Amino acid sequence: MTTTTLSADDVRTLCDRILDEVERAVIGKREVLRLVLAAFLCPGGHVLVEDNPGLAKTLVASSFAAVLGLDFKRIQFTPDLLPGDVTGGYAYDTARGRFELRRGPIFTHLLLADEINRASPKTQSALLEAMQEHHVTLEGTTLDLPEPFMVIATQNPIEYEGTFPLPEAQLDRFLVKLSVGYPAAEEEDEILRRRAERREDRVALRPVTDAAALLAMRAAVEEVHVEPVVRRYMVDLAAATRGHKQVVVGASPRGSLALLKLARAWAALEGRAYALPDDVKRVAPWALSHRIVLDPGLWSIQRSDRAVVEEAVRTVPVPVLEDRP
Repeated sequence: MTTTTLSADDVRTLCDRILDEVERAVIGKREVLRLVLAAFLCPGGHVLVEDNPGLAKTLVASSFAAVLGLDFKRIQFTPDLLPGDVTGGYAYDTARGRFELRRGPIFTHLLLADEINRASPKTQSALLEAMQEHHVTLEGTTLDLPEPFMVIATQNPIEYEGTFPLPEAQLDRFLVKLSVGYPAAEEEDEILRRRAERREDRVALRPVTDAAALLAMRAAVEEVHVEPVVRRYMVDLAAATRGHKQVVVGASPRGSLALLKLARAWAALEGRAYALPDDVKRVAPWALSHRIVLDPGLWSIQRSDRAVVEEAVRTVPVPVLEDRP
């Protein structure tokens, strides 16, 4: 697919086709898939998925890679994984009598970091430069990563023994944090029906776009207009998390930028060339909740970071825009 200038309608049409194809493998999770795709439409669109085992976290990543026509690599994070296992390094080639660069799995379009919290902080930090700067430094040489480059990291909210929780600095690198959740009974029955009819586990998905097309979609999202009052609404939501009495560390300006990126991407998913306050409200819990730190002294209140963001969404005044055609 050649790279062309895309309109908001073009982006919506492509997104609908992408989601329809991904849903052939991931059933009944349209809203979750829309959030993942919205993140992919943003620069630095890294996604953290936290949920119980067996809820299609890995399947979501591999399905999007296939449908978007992207190179895909998977790393199973374990306590003995080393940074070089992620980034690669130089190895001596005895046949040629010289050191040769061997690129690690991070040199790909879409990287699945499976159970990221099982690796040591030293190995986790190997992702930091790549996620933020989109390059890797090996032996003093800086190597650019492919464009686009995204990370989907997974972690389980159970079995914490022997794990290393992600520090706030690394959590902040993820544009969104979400969960897949259990399917409804009808959706689970449909999963079983399709598996019985296929007679195999694998679902053969067709590519709808390629890397160049995804970059063109990102360029179109950058053209989505944001009114000054909507932009200020994003700032007020982030500020509300900083002033909350149960929050020790509120959302940083990187959180406000995440709101800006995701709100424009969500508007493009809807086929609009402008963002609405409703777009901001829709993405705020996923963009901000993992960027705040609750007061550990108030553990008895059993308040979640997501509840704090949802409270900010309810209480911060919503701007009123003039009617648009």
